[in-house]
Order: sequence, then C-alpha cells, then structure tokens
Amino acid sequence: MSTDKTLLDVDLIHRYVSTISYWGRGRAIEEVLETIENSFCFGMYNEANEQMGFARLVTDYVTFGYLMDVIVFDEYQGKGYGKKLIEFIMDHDTIKKLKTIALKTKDAHELYEKFDFKKIGNSDLWMANDKVNLS
Repeated sequence: MSTDKTLLDVDLIHRYVSTISYWGRGRAIEEVLETIENSFCFGMYNEANEQMGFARLVTDYVTFGYLMDVIVFDEYQGKGYGKKLIEFIMDHDTIKKLKTIALKTKDAHELYEKFDFKKIGNSDLWMANDKVNLS
C-alpha cells in the first residue's frame, strides 16, 4: 500500500474507470490525470509492484473527505483486498483525523458498514462515517 502517486498505473486506472466502472464510463485520460493530481490517492500493489487496487479521497485534510474511485482490479476481486484497501485508508493518520468521510456506492454497502459507514437518510447510494454529533 502506498500514497505515492508516482507508483500509480494511470493507464490501468483509466481503463478500469472509463470502461468497466459504473460511475466513470467515458472519463477521458486527461480527466483521470486531473482527478489524481487533485486528490489524496492510495495504491495497492503485489510483490511484483503490479497495481492491484486504487482509491482516492477529495479532502480539506481537516474536517471532510469524499472517498471516490475505489477499485480492486478484476483479477484480485473476491479475495478480501477491498477490505484491506479500505482498512489501510481508514487507518491512515491523515484520514483518521477527519470528522466526516462520505462516499457513494451502488453495491458495496456491506463492505463500508464494517468501517462504521452508515446510509445517509433514505439514500440508496450515499454513506458516511461521521464522528460529528450534532444532537
């Protein structure tokens, strides 16, 4: 696991996001590069330094973060790597201090619930890990 953006396989990320994902179909390589440049990124790699997964967080680094583009590449899916990636992200010192982390998902609610994410209102998509008690 690493937050070093120079290790990211941008072509692999772009190919997945723009052709396989349900959330980023058609995203241009220039857009992927810009999202990486403007986000706090996480890469997951095997022993041969081949990228296995990716995620990024848009954040102010103090109170709020929006978790996006969480990917475990096809050949690594179903082996617990998604959980390991989210665990690494949530245990990272930069992320632990955030008060609220939000995300949208169509199909991974069960994974995120293990990390204290809860549905927001009646939304089938939005979830948040919220440490702020407004009551």
